[in-house]
Amino acid sequence: MTSRTTPEQQLRNLATLRRVRDRIDREYAQPLDVEALARGVHMSAGHLSREFRAAYGESPYSYLMTRRVERAMTLLRRGDLSVTEVCFAVGCASLGTFSSRFTELVGMPPSAYRRLAASATAGMPPCVAKQVTRPVRNQEAR
Repeated sequence: MTSRTTPEQQLRNLATLRRVRDRIDREYAQPLDVEALARGVHMSAGHLSREFRAAYGESPYSYLMTRRVERAMTLLRRGDLSVTEVCFAVGCASLGTFSSRFTELVGMPPSAYRRLAASATAGMPPCVAKQVTRPVRNQEAR
C-alpha cells in the first residue's frame, strides 16, 4: 500500500487480504497456489504476495505451509495415520517438501515429532496441546 492510497482503499485492500487468509485457513488441504489465490481476488500473483507480506509479515505460500504443518502436528499427535498419510491429508503433494518444511518450522522431522508428541501432550486437552505445540517461525521469539 503506497502513501497515495486513501484510507478507504487501505481498508478495502486489508479486507481483500483477509479474504485470502480466510480462504487459506479454510481450504489448506486443497491444491492452492498463489496464482489461484490471486485470481480469486483479481490481483496478480506478485502484487498479492507483496501486499500479503506487508500486511501479515509472510508470503501467502509461507502462511499456507504453516497452516498445513499445524494441522499435520494435530494428526501426528493422534498417531493413527502414517507420516505419508498425514502429508497427503493436509494437501501436500510431495513427502520430501512436507518433511523439509515440517522440520524447518517444528525443529524435528515429522516421524520424530510423532514419537515424542504423543507422550508430551498425554492428558492435555486438544485445545491446549494445539497452542503449546504451535510451530514458531525462525524470526519469532519463543
